[in-house]
Amino acid sequence: MAADVLGKPAFPGARTMTAPPSWRCIDFISDIHLHDGLPHTMAALQRYLSSTTADAIFVLGDLFEAWVGDDMRTEPFEADCLRMLREAAQARPLLIMVGNRDFLLGQAFMDDGGATALLDPTVLAAFGQRALLVHGDELCLADTDYLRFRAQVRQPAWQQAFLAHPLATRLAQARQMRAASQLHQQAQAIAIGYADVDEDCARDWMQAAQAELLIHGHTHRPASEAFGGGTRHVLSDWDLDHGQPRAQVLRWQADGFSRIELR
Repeated sequence: MAADVLGKPAFPGARTMTAPPSWRCIDFISDIHLHDGLPHTMAALQRYLSSTTADAIFVLGDLFEAWVGDDMRTEPFEADCLRMLREAAQARPLLIMVGNRDFLLGQAFMDDGGATALLDPTVLAAFGQRALLVHGDELCLADTDYLRFRAQVRQPAWQQAFLAHPLATRLAQARQMRAASQLHQQAQAIAIGYADVDEDCARDWMQAAQAELLIHGHTHRPASEAFGGGTRHVLSDWDLDHGQPRAQVLRWQADGFSRIELR
């Protein structure tokens, strides 16, 4: 962040990607939150990756529920995930952005999964339009406790110290942080309600990026609507193992956007 953690973050600049003419269909997903307790969600992702007709897949954060370092990739469940991603990446580009749960995904993971790391933010130019791609957490300005935490854990010194611990210790700490996060979300819902992306800040970022579209995840509130002086498309989270099943793909083609419901 270029501004104080509790202030409005200045636009940090963004890499611009231009979709090649051969890309006729681009898929976006996020917030899959993979872990070994979601077998139906994992199976749905595997079916989607093996059957999609998209020319490229963009994952906008939180592919995993937790990622405490690339040495996790040899754990049984994570190794299965990497095999699945590697097979998908053989058929089409797979671009992965880190989220608030898996911000420690590193180059070793990308290499083993056949994926390309996607910076947050990135501008994607396709079909005569420009879309600003973000995970979305940095723009939820009302969630001040989380933003303080985010500022801390994105520091290289913090990450270096954390990664120096044994894997078992890091996994235990991740479980503790997840439990604390759930309590925080419950308290926040009572105190301030749902923390959405700040529209004024989003407008500033979209204008700086010269983008009329905003595509993000994080908030788990899928919608396509006027926002920030343009249009935003909020991605769905995935969970086919608990309560109301949900798993959705946002598809971008020359004639516009559509949503694909998976089961």
